[in-house]
Amino acid sequence: MDISMVSIFLGLALLMFLAYRGHSIIWVAPVCAAFAALLSGMNTEFQEGKTLADYVLDTYLNDYMKGLAKYVTDWFPAFFLGAVYGKVMDMTGSARSLANRLVDWIGAKRAVAAVVIPCLLMTYGGISLFVVVFVIYPMGYAIYRAANLPRTLLPGAIAFGAFGITMTAVPGTPQIQNMIPRNFYGTDAMAAPLMSIVAIILIGGPGYLYLEWRARQARARGQGFVEDAKFVEVTQSKVKLPSWHWLSGLLPIITVVVLLNYFKQDIVVSLLGGIALCCVMNLQQAKTLLPAISAGAEGSLTAIMNTSCAVGFGSVVRVMPGFAKLTSMMMNMPGSILFSEAVAVNVLAGATGSASGGMSIALTALAPQYLEKAAAIGLSPEYLHRIASLSSGGLDTLPHNGAVLTLLAVSHCTHKESYWDVCVTTCIIPFAGSLVLALGWGLFL
Repeated sequence: MDISMVSIFLGLALLMFLAYRGHSIIWVAPVCAAFAALLSGMNTEFQEGKTLADYVLDTYLNDYMKGLAKYVTDWFPAFFLGAVYGKVMDMTGSARSLANRLVDWIGAKRAVAAVVIPCLLMTYGGISLFVVVFVIYPMGYAIYRAANLPRTLLPGAIAFGAFGITMTAVPGTPQIQNMIPRNFYGTDAMAAPLMSIVAIILIGGPGYLYLEWRARQARARGQGFVEDAKFVEVTQSKVKLPSWHWLSGLLPIITVVVLLNYFKQDIVVSLLGGIALCCVMNLQQAKTLLPAISAGAEGSLTAIMNTSCAVGFGSVVRVMPGFAKLTSMMMNMPGSILFSEAVAVNVLAGATGSASGGMSIALTALAPQYLEKAAAIGLSPEYLHRIASLSSGGLDTLPHNGAVLTLLAVSHCTHKESYWDVCVTTCIIPFAGSLVLALGWGLFL
């Protein structure tokens, strides 16, 4: 293995370590990119007058910043409107009203389902998974207390609902992990519906059964709910909301999904439709709407910068000589191109701690070759779309993932207390499921 390939793995390892320790990827990514470029450049011959320092600086100013800027240019509207949509739904109480109504229907005795189903519905409706975490935790806290289940099991249920199949598998989901492959394969959000249904069963079924098993295990051991001293429960609002208010949480979700999938509108138009309807249905809270839009706008900057910095790191890796060898290894793996894509996207999503970032890096480098091979064997690009989306939701939730860190911080739980359940339901099962599906589907090509 040459020094350039070693430098890629060392750069990735440093990135994962620093992110795991809680350092911001906004500075970690360029530092790790510079570190990898420095090691790779030691084995590079430079033009006369050029030094190793010039090479590293040029890599940062050109490759890193261009990759970062392109991702922001391509995806800022979706991040911005998604964050605004989520904040409007959150601060008006629309999302909470819908969640509470679902809990009334399901019942606290079915604690796992009462937490998972609202998460699934909200993420399928386009609400950012980060927003869902903040909306659902107070409700889930009350549900697990009523069910007398350890609150340390709650992050696993929230993660399964918010970071799971509605992010990558359910046909038509407006989450960005289902939007990105469209740009590379010319597909739409409903790509490969049959494969999606199989994936829902293959990944969603075991995940839910695992969470129920964990709940039964806790009851059998006599483990019950213990109050969180750091968590202060507050009422949603002093404003008396109308009895139909839960519809202001449901109808915008339906609007986004219908506009995107049935009227074939762009994700920007679809999210604008959801925002507009939610605002109209909450005119009695007019003073809340503008602050909610402002809060969403500010939150979108952090979200897209975290992801685009990871993409910038990948852009540096992509121009290193060692990456060409890695690409060749991926393209020549045994099995179908679906399996090759599943491995590539999983590995890069895990390395960057970002589903969308890792997938963008992988598809930018490999999608043209996958398309060429797919055309040669008569394979529909829809299958490439779905496998890429599914695989982005596998190894992305390693311990350094931003959403995982946010979830544990909000729930006041440590990795030791709660990460294993998150790992099983959103990392191990989806990772295995994406590989099995890609391998199995490839047998019939």
